[in-house]
Amino acid sequence: MRYTKPALTFEQQAQRLIDRGLIVSDKKTLVSCLKIANYYRLSAYWYPFKQVDATSGQESFKPNTTFETIWWRYTFDRELRLLVMDAVGRVEIAILRTRMVEQFTLLHGPFGYSELGNFNPHFSRADHNRLLTELDDAVMRSREEFVARFQRKYTSEPRLPLWMAVEVMTFGQLFTLFRNLDRAEQQAISQQFNLFPPVLESWLHTLNFIRNACAHHARLWNREIPVRPAIPHQRHHPEWHNPVAFDNRRIFAVLGLLNYLLDFIDPQNDWQDRLEALLQAYPEIPLNWMGFPKNWQDSPIWK
Repeated sequence: MRYTKPALTFEQQAQRLIDRGLIVSDKKTLVSCLKIANYYRLSAYWYPFKQVDATSGQESFKPNTTFETIWWRYTFDRELRLLVMDAVGRVEIAILRTRMVEQFTLLHGPFGYSELGNFNPHFSRADHNRLLTELDDAVMRSREEFVARFQRKYTSEPRLPLWMAVEVMTFGQLFTLFRNLDRAEQQAISQQFNLFPPVLESWLHTLNFIRNACAHHARLWNREIPVRPAIPHQRHHPEWHNPVAFDNRRIFAVLGLLNYLLDFIDPQNDWQDRLEALLQAYPEIPLNWMGFPKNWQDSPIWK
């Protein structure tokens, strides 16, 4: 089957939406919005409002669907991504770029990450070499002054000390380090957040996906999370189950784990206040699509 859809001008795109029943107060505003966020990107936000005629197969919008509603959801999602990205960045710096590095270098030295024997036995030599190669490439491409200064001064060192190296590493590379730490070292970091290592590892894995989604401006608010975070066991963490149960398929669980971690990292943070202010600014957003239970604020995670 060949793809035969032609490219359309912004004006033609706007007219197509109007012809399909989208209620638009001003066509010029619609065209302007299509120039800001392209047709295909916005289609993810109007998808729930589409209907297909069973006989003709013709697509149209459900009755009373307005472009303002669709644009409102798009702008909410954009602001949500910025808020989530801020929290993910703080978690990334505190756990992976700071606490993990301090612990690892005190135990194994500044260049200990180059030695496979300093990691979990399950970390294969091929995977370790791949990580080092990726890091070497990142250092070579870097234009950071601290990299050039170190290399000029310490000409006999083939690599940067870990506390410098992490500044040119991606979240994914940092996560690879964490998931391959010796189990006792994982345990020492996880205990700082009253978590077991598999749970914290799962959360970091999810946050790696979330960070990449935010960086690519992908829809976040109502999507199913393909890399799902583990919910702590009820026996050890009843606050994740009663009086509110967390469904790890939606963004609500991610917001919960971010709030949980930030309370350990910076107890005086205002992130929850900013999240609640965002939800109040968009009262028409269906929170159940995000996985929010009706009584979500009763959870100790949000107290």
